[in-house]
Amino acid sequence: MAEEKLIGKITHYFGKPGVGIIKLTDALKVGDTVHIKGHASDFTQPVSSMQIEHAVVNEGKAGDAVGIKVDQKVHEHDEVYKVTD
Repeated sequence: MAEEKLIGKITHYFGKPGVGIIKLTDALKVGDTVHIKGHASDFTQPVSSMQIEHAVVNEGKAGDAVGIKVDQKVHEHDEVYKVTD
């Protein structure tokens, strides 16, 4: 059974590139799987790329605001969980 840990919240969504900004409360790396859940969102996807201030990074830590490409529209205040086996 996969476990989920709350690692942040969506603070912004850019529709054109399909990017969600996550304010992290814990570490997140490219390759991790996230579950984004909110009032109108509920989906799981792998993190394929990540940016901080438009610079490509492989991981973010608590306190960072990272942008990730999202498969579906996300909304402010959506919760972001890291899925672990």
